[in-house]
Amino acid sequence: MTSVVEVDIDRAQADVAALMADPQNNTKWMDDVARVEPIDGELGTPGSTYRLVPREGNMVFVATVAARDTDRLRLRLDASNVVVSVTSTLIETAPDRTRLISEEVFRFKGLFNTLFGFLAQASIKKVHRRHIEAFKRFAETHR
Repeated sequence: MTSVVEVDIDRAQADVAALMADPQNNTKWMDDVARVEPIDGELGTPGSTYRLVPREGNMVFVATVAARDTDRLRLRLDASNVVVSVTSTLIETAPDRTRLISEEVFRFKGLFNTLFGFLAQASIKKVHRRHIEAFKRFAETHR
């Protein structure tokens, strides 16, 4: 399953890239993440891993930074029942405006989880949009 969300952010591309690439910022805009726990490597750099510890009732993800550039960030999120490939593309549309294209590709593990993922598509896409809209608000107000 794939979910794509696009938003325009009133902030320079380099600023948006820096805010998005820092895992410590996740708790400032993801309302369902309680904390980020470094596991290996320098946090946020390619090859580094960290744990996204959820608030109540959500699953724990281990994030691996696959790539980090000024125009693209790629993460792999591993949980017990799903692997999510996240690609965030940043396009400068004006000196102080950036288009964020966030693509999440879900690969569910096992038949039951695949069926659950199929049935929960609308909910998953709604959460993805909520996260990206929250990041937009964060990026536009965080100075």
